[in-house]
Amino acid sequence: MDKQEYRERIWDRLEAEGIARFPFPPHGRIPNVAGAADAADRLAETDEWRAADAVKANPDAPQLPVRRRALRAGKTVYMAVPRLRDEKPFYELDPGEIPPEAYDSAPTVSHVEDHARQVGPDAVDAIDLVVSGSVAVTEAGARIGKGEGYSDLEYAVLCELGLVDEETTIATTVHDAQVIDGPVDVDAHDVPMDLVVTPTRTIQTETDYDRPAGIIWEALSAERIEELPVLARLRE
Repeated sequence: MDKQEYRERIWDRLEAEGIARFPFPPHGRIPNVAGAADAADRLAETDEWRAADAVKANPDAPQLPVRRRALRAGKTVYMAVPRLRDEKPFYELDPGEIPPEAYDSAPTVSHVEDHARQVGPDAVDAIDLVVSGSVAVTEAGARIGKGEGYSDLEYAVLCELGLVDEETTIATTVHDAQVIDGPVDVDAHDVPMDLVVTPTRTIQTETDYDRPAGIIWEALSAERIEELPVLARLRE
């Protein structure tokens, strides 16, 4: 199956088996799932989590428990502005500047602007842990997102500026039903996962897939570069 066929199969299964959670339907998005908080708890038990001071996390619903745990643990959280649409395409959530009673609401999409500082990539601290949302993932670390490529682009932008590298841990939290056998075609721009964490398992993938070393400019159209200010700026 190609990536879209895997997506459709997973979305259909999550809906049919009652695994999907609000927002509905799960199709066309990084699906929210039962057990997302349990997966976040399990991620927080890893050495990679404990060692991280700065976490870059996707803004989707299934990773909200991860973002909340990070703030409570005193970690700085970075979230991308939706579709990287602004010249300052990241939100910085500093737990030292947020009232503890706001830790639950601050990392939500609807309230992040009330508590975060919006920053350009050159103002982002070095990232110790990247948490990505997935539609599906293999035990070998091949990830399938929702198909728009923003997660990989965010990594590439940070990599271009030396804020992530080969030593930066890349993790995803998913439901067990989202872990697939594959095979999955991995493109040059795809970022492989080091950790796959479900409500019941922590998988150290020991992935053999190569990470992109930065932005693969030849894979981007001129229109794509122009519509994303951060890309246009880096290209200049």
